[in-house]
Order: sequence, then structure tokens, then C-alpha cells
Amino acid sequence: MTASSSSPTAAAKAKPFAPLAHATFAVLWVATIMGNVGSFMRDVANAWLATELSSSPTAVAAIQAAATLPIFLLAIPAGVLSDILDRRRFLIVIQVALGLVSGTLMVLAWRNALTIEILIVMAFVGGIGAAMMGPTWQSIVPELVPRTELRSAVALNGLGVNIARAIGPATGGVLLAAFGAAATYAVDFVSYILVIGALIWWRRAPRASDPLREHFFGALRAGLRYTRAHSKLHVVLLRATVYFISGSAIWALLPLVARQVFGGGAGLYGLLLGMVGGGAIVGALLLPRLQAWLNSDRLLLAAAAATAVSMGLLSLAPPLALALPLFLLLGVAWIAALTTLGGVAQAILPDWVRGRALAVYQMVFNGALAAGSLIWGAVAQNVGVPMGLLAAAVFLLVTSLLAHRLRLPQGEEDLAPSQAWPDPRMAVPVEADRGPVLIQIDYRVAPEDRQEFLRTVNRLSEERRRDGAFNWCVMDDPNDPERLVEWFLVESWAEHLRQHRRVHNADADLQRELLRFHRGDAPPKVQHLLGLTLPR
Repeated sequence: MTASSSSPTAAAKAKPFAPLAHATFAVLWVATIMGNVGSFMRDVANAWLATELSSSPTAVAAIQAAATLPIFLLAIPAGVLSDILDRRRFLIVIQVALGLVSGTLMVLAWRNALTIEILIVMAFVGGIGAAMMGPTWQSIVPELVPRTELRSAVALNGLGVNIARAIGPATGGVLLAAFGAAATYAVDFVSYILVIGALIWWRRAPRASDPLREHFFGALRAGLRYTRAHSKLHVVLLRATVYFISGSAIWALLPLVARQVFGGGAGLYGLLLGMVGGGAIVGALLLPRLQAWLNSDRLLLAAAAATAVSMGLLSLAPPLALALPLFLLLGVAWIAALTTLGGVAQAILPDWVRGRALAVYQMVFNGALAAGSLIWGAVAQNVGVPMGLLAAAVFLLVTSLLAHRLRLPQGEEDLAPSQAWPDPRMAVPVEADRGPVLIQIDYRVAPEDRQEFLRTVNRLSEERRRDGAFNWCVMDDPNDPERLVEWFLVESWAEHLRQHRRVHNADADLQRELLRFHRGDAPPKVQHLLGLTLPR
């Protein structure tokens, strides 16, 4: 098969800033930066107010956990909604809800009515909005840029977040110190208005009517089946867990690092966050060169090592002038890890399930952050903040070296729909919800080719399960040594028709490879059998 211009390999060679030539991507990218600036300002206010309202490291770390736990709990339902709803309208509704959260915080701060319990609750509610929004923001990227620029667009989104991370915390710290929490929350409230305006400006093409359009619970089951069967995605999820469960320590403990280790105030806390964001910007600009030197596995290991070394040295309470470069290095490592893992995840996912599968990635990412925040907060509660950072650094380095043996996928497969399966022809119409459906394929395979055929068809089993099968098997016929029968079960006729749409070019290539073992002039015989409801 000849390589197409839309292959992931071509995408990897796209210019880093090429996606900004597309007006819709550029407008939404800028609006997202402005919105994230406001969000980081709100987070600074939340974290710093928490240190004033409670001296317990566990309570302070609970703010981080409350913000990320909903993403762990709700990411998959959010991913389903992002795949079945109009993404633009869905995002507008979420932005309105998040704006109301910031407006509530603004009013309560102005009236001096905030408590640690209210902060945790509002962080949790904000986390619900972030859970709903995350998979959808990621899923719209392929709508805004060509596939050749997808990885560049993912990297730019990471750069945008970290531009906001550089500006937002520092600005938030200044506003918090000069004008108080209410003013900081007010600026965040205004940022949501700007994002909503950009989304209203975006004229997304309406989705055509589709009789096979998925509904919530069916889409949920299909997404879970897909992620359960996708072995390459499992590798990405495991590597993400290893990095983020330990890397979360710096985010959970940073307010206490600023206050206890360096003896600073809100302005210093904002400065430290700004240094991390500045390092992330530097890292994003260096990434094309780093990616030319290092493959994804080595880059992720280097990011983990840099994070571990930075946290370990910060645990020694160095002078501030020496600590600031370490925060820059943390930012470089963080964006390298985020972009590497996120880019690989995007590259191995087809469009039909992108929102749901990315939601699983977000669930793992934020679950690791939430769990890590609670773990390292509890460790710091018992042994102190410096020792908590040192423990996280050692754990990160050891687990990353072990996980490095499990290689990340390259993401070079062509995932465009292949239309390789012709629509099944039935003598009588079949109702869409009729099921289950048994698909049976008869192959004629020479005895000397049997083992190689079975190895190949076993590779195909993952594709069958990913695209809709809930059971799969291969059987032979004792009366006919050349006959091998592959069968798989799909929950309904409509789901089987969707399965026809989901076969992408890489899977079609694998199916063609399997057909070379089939003997005879006629293609393998395919049968469709439907379940019956038996009379009582």
C-alpha cells in the first residue's frame, strides 16, 4: 500500500506552527489560552487561600485532589457525550457552568465567606466541568487541522496551556497580593466570557442525519470495549500512570514549598508556578529538536529523570536563586511528558472513538494526579514537605526505569476509514436493534499454512473486539482439515453496520494479509445469523 500524504509519519514532519494558519484553530487556541490564564489565576487563589484557612498538608493537597477526582470519575461519560453530541454547543454549555463557579467564588470571597470546606467543594464542582470539557476540546482538534498537522496541533495546545501557566499564576499571585481573592476570581469570570464568544463565532459544520447514530449507553459500551481491547493504548495508559502519580507531588505540595521551604507568600507561589510555565514554553519550543534526537520512549524517560532530579534537589531547600532554574527544568520535563504521551494517544486512535478513548486517557491521567496528590500529601503530613518531595522523586525514577522496558507505540498506522467491508445483503430487512448477531467466516487453509494463519488471525481478533465484537473465536472442522471458521458476536444489527464503518486502512491491510492463506477461487464465505426470542 502506498503511503498517503495524511499518514502519521507525514504529520510528524509538519512545521510546529503550521496549524495556526487555520483561522478557526488560531482563534480557539488564543481563546483557550485566555481562558486557561483565568483558570490558573483561580487555582492560585484557591491554593493560597487553602494555606491561610488550614495549615494541614492533607487539607491543602485535597484542593488538588478535589479538582482532579471528578475528571477521573466522569471522563468516560464525558468522552461518550463528546462523540455523540454537537461538540461546539456542548463546550458552550460547559463554559457557562464553569463561569458560574468562578462567579460564586468571587461573591463569596468578596463577602469573606469562604472556608476550606467550600473551597474543596467548589474545586470539585469546577473539576466536574473540566471533566466534561477535556475530551471534547481534544476531540475537536482533528476537525480544525489536516491530519498531517495533528501532532503539531497537539503540541501547540500543550504550548498554549503552558503559556497560560507562565502568565496566569504569576498574574494571579500579583492580583491576589494587591487586590485580594475576589478580584482574582473576577478576572477568571471574564475569561469565560471571552471563550464563549470564540465558540459562538466558530461555525461548525452541522452533523448530517445518521440512522446509525449512537446513543449514550450503546456508545459507552462500544468505547469501553474498544479501550479494553486496544493493547497499544494500554501501554500509553500505563506509562502515563507511572509518570503522573509521582510527578503530581510537585503540584500538590507547591503551595507548602513556597510557604514552608522558601518562606514566601502568594507572590512567590505565583512566581514559582510561572517559572514552571515558562519552562514549559521553552520545552515546547525545544520539542521539535528533542524529538529529532530522541524517540518517544527515551524522551519520556528523560522527562521523568529531569522531574525526579528537580524534585530531589528542591527537597534540599537550596537558595531561591538556585531553585528557580529547577522549576524551569520541571516545566520543560512536564511539557515533554504531556506532549509525548498525548501525541502518541492521538496518533493511535481513529476518529469514531477518539473522544471516548481520550476520555479514558484523561481519566488515568487525572486519577494518577488525584491519587498522587493524596499519597504525597499524606507522606508530607508525616515526614515533612522536603522528605515527601524526595520520596516522590526516588519513586518516580525507579518506576520509570522499570516501565521503560514497555515501549510506546509509534502511531504510524493509517487509521482513515477503509470502507473495505461491503454492506451485507439480506433477503429481508433487519431491524436495527435486532441481536445479537453472529458473523461466521469460512476459510480454506492448507494444513502447512495453518499455524501461520492462526498467528495472523489472532492479531485480527483485537481489531474485531475493538470495533464492536464482544466475543470471538476460531474453530476447525474435524471432518475437513482445510476448513477453519472464524466467528464473532456483535450486540445488534446496527452495531454490526457501524462495525463496517469502523474498519480502518491498517486493519484492512491485516485482513488482506489473512486472505492470502485462503485457498480457492471464491472468497471466504460470510454468514450473518441473528438471535431469536424463543416463545415461552
